[in-house]
Amino acid sequence: MQQLKGIKILLVDDEPNIIQFLELGLQNEGFEVQTANDGMTAISLMKRFQPHVAILDVMMPGMDGFEVCRMLKKTENVAVIMLTAKDEVDDRVKGLTLGADDYMSKPFSFEELLARIYARVRNQFPNLFGEVVIGPFHIDDRRKEIKMDNRVLELSPTEYELLKFLVVNHGLVLSKTVILDKVWGYDFGGEENIVEVYIRALRDKLNDKNHQIIRTLRGLGYRVDLS
Repeated sequence: MQQLKGIKILLVDDEPNIIQFLELGLQNEGFEVQTANDGMTAISLMKRFQPHVAILDVMMPGMDGFEVCRMLKKTENVAVIMLTAKDEVDDRVKGLTLGADDYMSKPFSFEELLARIYARVRNQFPNLFGEVVIGPFHIDDRRKEIKMDNRVLELSPTEYELLKFLVVNHGLVLSKTVILDKVWGYDFGGEENIVEVYIRALRDKLNDKNHQIIRTLRGLGYRVDLS
């Protein structure tokens, strides 16, 4: 991930071992990293460090990760990934409602965290990279244009956002709920079936008749495979 050098990440966790492990790993990947072990320190650091991504532990003494997320999203342009020892739907919903961009439950693999950081930066700060190349796809967020194998795809605005979200998060299983939240917005009042309709349309435009690019994982969601 050499192309991600210069990206700034703020780590917020009250467990020294986790901070040390993540800080070293992320620095080795070329990220610029600052750390905080409580919410107030994180808010203070945010102003002068101005990270692209904040990784927040939920359970912290004093100001918890939810409150930190709420305050950051109110005033800052930052992608927020929340970490928790819990794997409860209510916590995930609360974090996403407050503006979190992603959610991971402990324990997690460092490789998956890297993939999610990569996805968040690609999605929220596309101008840092100009045209993004991921496998056979070229995503130009400024032109709202996606090419596959150098062929411009004729996409509606919603199809563009959906395909971009799927490709940027390639390799990850994305549920209908997550897709609706990120593409249509968490306050979308329609039916989940709308995702199936748009997936079917994208497969037609990608000539993905055998579902080798956009795979369906029954009962789980969808995953884009580029290998």
